[in-house]
Amino acid sequence: MHSHHLLLEEPIRMASILEPSKPSFFPAMTKIVGTLGPKSRSVETISRCLKAGMSVARFDFSWGDAEFHQETLENLRLAIKSANKPCAVMLDTVGPELQVVNKTEGPISLEAETLVILTPNQEKEATSNLLPINFSGLSKAVKTGDTIFIGQYLFTGSETTSVWLEVNEVEGEDVVCLVKNSATLSGSLFTLHVSQIRIDLPTLTDKDKEVISTWGQRNNIDFLSLSYTRCAEDIRHAREYLSKLGDLNQTQIFAKIENSEGLTNFDEILQEADGIILSRGNLGIDLPPEKVFLFQKTAVYKCNMAGKPAVITRVVDSMTDNLRPTRAEATDVANAVLDGSDAIILGAETLRGLYPVDTISIVGRICAESEKVFNQDLYFKKTVRFVGEPMSHLESIASSAVRAAIKVKASVIICFTSSGRAARLIAKYRPTMPVISVVIPRLKTNQLRWTLTGSFEARQSLIVRGLFPMLADPRHPAESTSATNDSILKIALDHGKASGMVKSHDRVVVCQKVGDDSVVKIIELED
Repeated sequence: MHSHHLLLEEPIRMASILEPSKPSFFPAMTKIVGTLGPKSRSVETISRCLKAGMSVARFDFSWGDAEFHQETLENLRLAIKSANKPCAVMLDTVGPELQVVNKTEGPISLEAETLVILTPNQEKEATSNLLPINFSGLSKAVKTGDTIFIGQYLFTGSETTSVWLEVNEVEGEDVVCLVKNSATLSGSLFTLHVSQIRIDLPTLTDKDKEVISTWGQRNNIDFLSLSYTRCAEDIRHAREYLSKLGDLNQTQIFAKIENSEGLTNFDEILQEADGIILSRGNLGIDLPPEKVFLFQKTAVYKCNMAGKPAVITRVVDSMTDNLRPTRAEATDVANAVLDGSDAIILGAETLRGLYPVDTISIVGRICAESEKVFNQDLYFKKTVRFVGEPMSHLESIASSAVRAAIKVKASVIICFTSSGRAARLIAKYRPTMPVISVVIPRLKTNQLRWTLTGSFEARQSLIVRGLFPMLADPRHPAESTSATNDSILKIALDHGKASGMVKSHDRVVVCQKVGDDSVVKIIELED
């Protein structure tokens, strides 16, 4: 599995670029989150998505009812069994999203330099001159000269399907706008984004709470993607709500940064959240184009140093309708990986795109190629310098395990963990080889019933770059005798061999607890 890592700074033989890549069991270390929808909800398609490299399934409640999503989730469970691939579940909230209501679902053509009225009266029909919206406070939030952007679900950025408006005047609750470009809006749902304006709506809406407490609780969701996170209090409020819903107190909350307010409060949001999603569709509207890359690089770096997953959206929009990404998109995916992203979210590309499986496969291949030229040495030094001295006990063990694995050219790192924290810390140092996270279940009680922990922790590592989980037999405690540790290690190595990660005579670095001591050991496999 261990590949010879090139550095872009070193001279690369041009002809070698054309040589086909060696096939591997894992398409890439970078994870892929696929949004399941009309074009990707059959058992067969989901099964192919899993085999192509999807490790997290995202359910977007901006559209579709709970019954529709439940059917899709049941199909996902069947696909997981048939493909024999693990997959985590992410629920994406709607949040304070402004939408144009188009009851007829017919196309609406807007002409440049004409006027259109945005009205909160949802009884009215959408026309070229009048667009009903789902928010009555818009007239109080905007002023003459403000910019409003309307696009089909997930902004495509295409000027034929999205429209820029400039506020001309406010008449009572209505907002009169000048259309800046000609476009045809089609479908039942378009989102509306007001540039750099705060919308006075709660981040976790009553509708979101209802979905979480019913669909989310019933299905024990692994991740909650909190749309339009604007401050740390949004995360605290969501966590407090989840803590009252049984097992959802284990659900990880990913803050979705979508506007300039979330950007301004980024540091405090990162402290509270379990991970960050950079929603580049909306951010691309709130930020000047020349600043988008700067935000991405800075945000990903901060996530990396905090050891929290950074997830990027909107990479291959054109693959919604095309079999190949554009050159710019292919380079964009590679740059996301080189910046240090943990995962990439595919939205419209898999939800309603014509080629969901091909999209996952191509993005995975680009990620794998990019990882070969990721400057791990520089990254490692940067991370160690950032952490500083004295290091915590766990941080010291994690960085030592990665350094040892690289020095001995190990094919894999195996980490025994019960909470998943040790494995995530190892992944934070971005080793060039996969990390098998052996999650040891623990028995817990609330005085009324016994439960085994471990499955949440295992699935939640499916969004972390380079981490590949397996659940150990619950009869083996995490801190145990060397005999039981050896038996779990044998199972982990067998798993590594079966998946093609390790072979005879490979070296493997093992990170485990023996009694009260944390141990890093190097073993060489025999025939």
